[in-house]
Amino acid sequence: MRKAILPLLFCSTFAAQAEDKVLNLYSWSSYIPEQALQRFKDETGIQVKYDIFDSAEALDSKLLTGGSGYDVVFPASSGLARAIQAKAVQPLQRERLKHLDNLDSELLGKLASVDPGNQYGLPYTWGTVGVGFNKQALEQRLPGVPLNSLDLLFKPEYASKLKDCGIAVIDSPQEVISIALNYLGKDPYSTARADLDAVAQLLAKLQPNLRYVGAGRHINDLAKGEICLALTYNGDAYMAAANAREAKQPFEVQYHIPVEGTLMWFDTMAIPADAPHPEAAHAFIDFMLRPESIAELTNGVFFANANRAATPMVDPEITADADIYPGEAMRARLFGEQSLPLRQQRDRTRIWTTFRSQY
Repeated sequence: MRKAILPLLFCSTFAAQAEDKVLNLYSWSSYIPEQALQRFKDETGIQVKYDIFDSAEALDSKLLTGGSGYDVVFPASSGLARAIQAKAVQPLQRERLKHLDNLDSELLGKLASVDPGNQYGLPYTWGTVGVGFNKQALEQRLPGVPLNSLDLLFKPEYASKLKDCGIAVIDSPQEVISIALNYLGKDPYSTARADLDAVAQLLAKLQPNLRYVGAGRHINDLAKGEICLALTYNGDAYMAAANAREAKQPFEVQYHIPVEGTLMWFDTMAIPADAPHPEAAHAFIDFMLRPESIAELTNGVFFANANRAATPMVDPEITADADIYPGEAMRARLFGEQSLPLRQQRDRTRIWTTFRSQY
């Protein structure tokens, strides 16, 4: 029996080694530093194909359907949770990841809320959902009011004074409802009827002062001055700020993490269950765990990373920005995503449908 098996094992191993000179990536645009990618190719001889998705739904579709042909994908933590549940990603072979200890244990713990033990995905970048705003417009209408609070959104006496310049909210029921629960001093993932009713009432008070609920539109609208406040992802707000500067607008777009605390998002690296080149996938993930590789990304796109060893290599202006790299006290007020049973998700979706019905 052993003599019959050995040649087969040798052939399959040889084939795997040949296959592992190819790597298929599926990620957001400009989400892997070109210099790092070139170094990976030069070091390993692995040919890389980098395909781009433009929405989390596009990634979900490829990943959950199976047979995508991709070796490494970059789902958000919520997408990682869905993929784990669907058995669409494979456990990481930690012994292949020599640079794993570079990752921040606290951030790994927050990601573990959707991936217990961090078995299937590792953090790539992370950030927050908070308030992006036109600084001059808000200071004119709300002089002396702190601009780092969800009170701007949820207190009618403030929001009503911003109605004329425009308020927008991201179209993401699970995220926004969790943030609203946290703002009310509740468990962000509470399923108690009284807590959800309180959120429904909070959103109902916001509704008359809201311009729209949407996805992506607010980036350009903030940059052009067509809205003055958005509950949004930090990356969207920083993009709007950069666009406003480039257009030489007479105002400044800023972003703050709410003082009350908020949701922390992660984008992760994961390997599809049917990845054709798992060895190359592990080699790439380990390469991106090197501090110099991920520091290049943060310096280019202003997203924080979870690699402690990379911090000294990141532009000091970025690490000094407490809304990108919050301090210990603020990090303690951030909560990670958490999967809820389908019935509880539907409860939240019903609240959301009522809230956004007129937009």
